[in-house]
Amino acid sequence: MSKNQKDVIKLHGNQDPNAKIEAIKNLIFGENMEAYEAEFEALKEDILNKKKILEDLIEEVGSDLRKSLDDVSTDVNIRITDLEKSLETKLEDLEEKSIAKDTLGKLLIELGEKVSSK
Repeated sequence: MSKNQKDVIKLHGNQDPNAKIEAIKNLIFGENMEAYEAEFEALKEDILNKKKILEDLIEEVGSDLRKSLDDVSTDVNIRITDLEKSLETKLEDLEEKSIAKDTLGKLLIELGEKVSSK
């Protein structure tokens, strides 16, 4: 009798259910079951390794993004500070020009008074 026929005969006896499952596996996959299991383990290991590589890449990209955001934030803050200083300088210039107009007006009035008094 061949091995497959023995397995079929064993299925009809009063055996442990696990033994029956093993016999069915042997019928379906034959003696290559260990080779299949080894290949599945190798695939599983390969998938886990690639998952680890992807997780590392994701962490690296996240780190790069955080650094880039910090750089952009710093640059924006510097530009805002420069704009504030520029605005303050222009406001001071306008105030000085306004004061100069008042002073010029007063001087013209004084000059007009001196001219009219002579």
